[in-house]
Amino acid sequence: MTATGPVLRIGVLGAARITPDALLKPATADPEVQVSAVAARDFGRARAFAAKHRIERVHQDYAALIVDPGIDAVYNPLPNHLHGRWTRAALDAGKHVLCEKPFTANADEARQIAALAATTDRVVMEAFHYRYHPMTRRIEEIIASGELGELQRVDAALSFPLPRFSDIRYDYALAGGALMDAGCYAVHMARTFGGATPDVVSAQAKLRGRYIDRAMTAQLRFPAGHTGTIRCSLWSSNLLQVSARVVGEHGELRALNPLMPQYFHRLRVRSARGRRIERFTHRPSYAFQLDAFADAVLRGEPVRTTPADAIENMSVIDAIYRAAGLPLRQPGADS
Repeated sequence: MTATGPVLRIGVLGAARITPDALLKPATADPEVQVSAVAARDFGRARAFAAKHRIERVHQDYAALIVDPGIDAVYNPLPNHLHGRWTRAALDAGKHVLCEKPFTANADEARQIAALAATTDRVVMEAFHYRYHPMTRRIEEIIASGELGELQRVDAALSFPLPRFSDIRYDYALAGGALMDAGCYAVHMARTFGGATPDVVSAQAKLRGRYIDRAMTAQLRFPAGHTGTIRCSLWSSNLLQVSARVVGEHGELRALNPLMPQYFHRLRVRSARGRRIERFTHRPSYAFQLDAFADAVLRGEPVRTTPADAIENMSVIDAIYRAAGLPLRQPGADS
């Protein structure tokens, strides 16, 4: 495929495992996007990554990449504690940013990045890819239609097994934890389907070490009065769960794998209209996300996962950690 108009040139920070699925594969099918450069802490690793994925330029370090005049935007999939630092640096260099979730280490840092982004005309988008898939949009449509009636409860869960305890997601110094990695999705789904940012009523953590949550459950209450729960884990008896449930006075919907519907999914709806199952395209959620990012940069289209939205999500995450008696995650020092 060949672009007939402007092309969005993206540089990648790091050689993260998520990058091929989240960016490189969808970019190969998008004539408006070109992944042009990469940098990593280890130059040899960056060079091998570039060779494997046919990326044109390799930079010695992150700082060199973000000032590359041959890129328009930066994809930031670095460890959580570095998201804010390098998003800030990319904005200072005049680049658009697609930042992996969670947006920052905590809500205060999210507010700082949002304030900086507001002084620029750059697009800053948090990579909650599920938010751009048609399945999510359809769930929102059903809720907004009133078919379920007044909302009573919203539950969201994301659990998967990660028994490799040396993984960075178990490192407090790197802003790790089940809530930060898996739970940020559950919080975001609860907010999206619940229609507002909830208060945290209570939270319970299961620990791996002193400060790291390997699992977390939190009870929520929304401003309109309906309640909710988020559950997440990296290692618990609940090995695998990816779901959302919305209950109203006249019915309910249950979504199986709203996170990555391309692999498997099911949306069950029960209401006065009867029972039904709805299914959706298997086009990757990451492809829809990249479409939205390119649309925003090249045509000024709005995005759904803005810095302001990130502040709300990180505020709930912070409140859950406080309710569970755990310290907030902290940004990383210059490195």
